[in-house]
Amino acid sequence: MNSKVLLDLLAKLVELDTVNDPVKGKRVDLVKGERVAGVLEESWGEKPLVLEYNGFPSLVYKRGGGRPIVLFLAHFDTVPAGPGWSRPPFKLTIEDDKAYGRGAADDKGNVAAITMAFRGFEPRRGTLIVAFTGDEEIGGSNGAGYLKRWLKDNGLWPDYLVNGDGSLSMVINRRRNAFNVVVRVKGEKEVATGCRASRTYRAVIRGKETMHAAYFMPGVDTHPLIEAAQTVRIQRLAVSSLEGEWVKSNVIPPSATLTFITGGCNDEVVVDRGLTILLESLIPLTRPAFKTMHYSDYGVTATPNVYRFRDGWHEVIIDVRAMAGVEEVREAYDNIAGEALGEATFDLKVKGGTGYLYTPKDSRLVNIATRVNRELSLPDTPVEAGGASDSRYFSPWGVEAIDYGPRGGNIHGPNEYVDIKALEKAVEFYRRLAEELLS
Repeated sequence: MNSKVLLDLLAKLVELDTVNDPVKGKRVDLVKGERVAGVLEESWGEKPLVLEYNGFPSLVYKRGGGRPIVLFLAHFDTVPAGPGWSRPPFKLTIEDDKAYGRGAADDKGNVAAITMAFRGFEPRRGTLIVAFTGDEEIGGSNGAGYLKRWLKDNGLWPDYLVNGDGSLSMVINRRRNAFNVVVRVKGEKEVATGCRASRTYRAVIRGKETMHAAYFMPGVDTHPLIEAAQTVRIQRLAVSSLEGEWVKSNVIPPSATLTFITGGCNDEVVVDRGLTILLESLIPLTRPAFKTMHYSDYGVTATPNVYRFRDGWHEVIIDVRAMAGVEEVREAYDNIAGEALGEATFDLKVKGGTGYLYTPKDSRLVNIATRVNRELSLPDTPVEAGGASDSRYFSPWGVEAIDYGPRGGNIHGPNEYVDIKALEKAVEFYRRLAEELLS
């Protein structure tokens, strides 16, 4: 394994601006996809096929023919750099066996490792497909979602998928389905008598370095908006307003602040009955019960991570994670809303639910992958990961799939990095796994 060549490739990828940022109207377009293709052509010796859907690029290589078909997938788009970096985010910085830069771990490190693994590779039998997409960070429907249809239409539906989108150096065989439950309640302002007061609630995340909603552990972690809602419910508070550090629907807000009325004086204070009912309802809305399709270490989690008031409506977006389909989730929430919000004017929508990753531990792919990891002196027990990945576009339709990636840290945060030795082993992992699946 030539570490210098690997890191040179990663450096070129990190320097390319492939940020998807819907808030600022920034996206990966075909021009940026062609630039990535040019960098990969230098390493691979051949330009990939460039696909385009809704303006988003995907890059595809194909080797061999016939069955089995093995797809290696990763994405080259990234989230914005954001504040707090002590190193340049778009220039690879090597320090203490770590390579720092936006996308170093998520997910340009995997793009580089997969590219290096298959330079000059020809399968002994079957077909190898390598694909890199440009929209995973904003949902994947124009990348992996389109690739799914393209492969099927071209007779290349995979038997196995290895999705390079992990940061544990472990074989990931489970990820839950992800949904956004959007609850809106009509504002109903009225004047009440009492004292105006405020209280701020803060998130407490124990034992991990992430605010990602998929890793929130009820009973262990403290969600500021759920805690605030419980206070409203128990103390029967009338609420005037709600503010908070809302980030996005899948990120736990660091804090939430309630303004409400208490006794002790006779001031006239404007309160909002609709907001009060919405907050009281968040306790049952974050404890849904429905039948799941597969086992999950994390069970079902529901976290209300975004609140906003617009056009006279109070709106909360609840991030729901479960090994379930959209119909099960929608039925459960329709039942809860009818009971919890019946006194208010409301509407509720369930969005998302593209799919989940679930491949049994005794499957051929998981068995071979864990054995290869063991041979590389890496963990050989398959695990479940939080978050969502592009595997969800294939796993529910019968494709044996896993996620994988080298150890890294600070994903989506400042000073993102990948462990260099783990990155080198990822190259070996991808190559050996393909050799076994296609031997």
